[in-house]
Amino acid sequence: MNLTRKRKKEIKRLKGEASALWAAQQELLEHANGVAREAGRQVGNYGREQVVPGVVNTYEQRVQPVFDRGASIGRDLADATKRSIDHTVVPALGSAVGTVLSIGDIARDHRVRNALARVNPKSKVKFVAAPEKKKRSVGGVLAIGAGVLAAAGVVYALWQTFRADDELWVSEDEPLLPNA
Repeated sequence: MNLTRKRKKEIKRLKGEASALWAAQQELLEHANGVAREAGRQVGNYGREQVVPGVVNTYEQRVQPVFDRGASIGRDLADATKRSIDHTVVPALGSAVGTVLSIGDIARDHRVRNALARVNPKSKVKFVAAPEKKKRSVGGVLAIGAGVLAAAGVVYALWQTFRADDELWVSEDEPLLPNA
């Protein structure tokens, strides 16, 4: 590319002005960061010295007494309800569920089916061979659980790795203006 001497001088002057502008911007950003740090420190001090004591005082004088009165009434009501449920509802539900489950187990038992078939040969109930036991043991169940937990851990690690968080990546070095 053939440039005239005049154009070369203009380009050189523009490069110098751009470098000066870049340096001025960097200096301004450093000063702005210092002011922002000092403002944050002052806001923290004001919050610790003025806001927090006022909030704590208001809570202790106005909210906590009302909460304590309501909590004691609610606690007594909750205790009475818990005792009632523990002594009447839970035993009744437990026995009903146990009865239904035991009837289901008895109806599926091959020995009961075979006995019914012998008592009434005309019934639709046929002799049933004893079902084979399932091969899943406690170790197999634990292995499946460990696999599910490992998969959840991998998914969580991937999510943490690829989530968009602008504050995670802060450049320590300021980009320099390339000298072409």
